[in-house]
Amino acid sequence: MENTHMLFHSVNQLSRRLTKHLNEALEPHGLYSAQWSVLYVLREKGTLTQKELGEYLAVEAPPMTRTIQRLLKQGFIQQTLGEEDKRKKYIMLSQEAEAEFPVWEKAVLEKNEELIKKLSSASQESLQKILNEWLKQI
Repeated sequence: MENTHMLFHSVNQLSRRLTKHLNEALEPHGLYSAQWSVLYVLREKGTLTQKELGEYLAVEAPPMTRTIQRLLKQGFIQQTLGEEDKRKKYIMLSQEAEAEFPVWEKAVLEKNEELIKKLSSASQESLQKILNEWLKQI
């Protein structure tokens, strides 16, 4: 039981530290990790509803709404209402975000590389397998 407690505590601490490192990489660009997550998902998946974004990122509606509002204010996303259901809000990257994305991504990749290079290739592969297995179960 104690090992389980320590494992989850360590995973939680790792998550917090990774978020901190990500925020450090994004700060010069006026972004935070929560905003990056939304921008990254929209870049990968295209237009999504606000609900789909929240479900995919496992973020409750109120914080997702705040993040969306910040990104709208920054001009990095656009929001349209559904044609059939006006309550649905469709979110997409703006042209400005599309243009800036490679710069943000470079900053994130450089920070990630700085962190991951401390692990051997074998450890990186093992970690990826474990994470994939665990994510399938949750």
